[in-house]
Amino acid sequence: MNDTNTETVIALWSRSTDIVRKIDAGLGAIHGIGFTEYMVLHQLMVANNKTMRRIDLADSIGRTASGVTRMLMPMQKIGLVVKEANARDARVSLVKITEAGEGIYRDASATLAQSSSRELRRLNKAQVDEVLVLLQ
Repeated sequence: MNDTNTETVIALWSRSTDIVRKIDAGLGAIHGIGFTEYMVLHQLMVANNKTMRRIDLADSIGRTASGVTRMLMPMQKIGLVVKEANARDARVSLVKITEAGEGIYRDASATLAQSSSRELRRLNKAQVDEVLVLLQ
């Protein structure tokens, strides 16, 4: 039995999955990263000193710490991020965006802006603003 709230949550999930799949394809084809990797770079760009604890990074993108660790390995190999030691606690691993990562982030942000406009083209500015307010 579905109620309106359940139907709304299912519709939001379905539409967001469709949008992310399309954005993933565009970012991957052009920049070699998916939307989740983009979100890692985004969180690092807005973080203090462009550095975050791995666990905080995982929380910020809605992933597990082990999932983020697996995601970071190829990002490290291609030079988008580096691991740094935490001077205060050797058990805590820090992640920092590199200059190359910043460049990919800037370029991918332009692609994401175009993709976002295309995906939300059916909504006018007031509707987009209203969606943001409602989601908060």
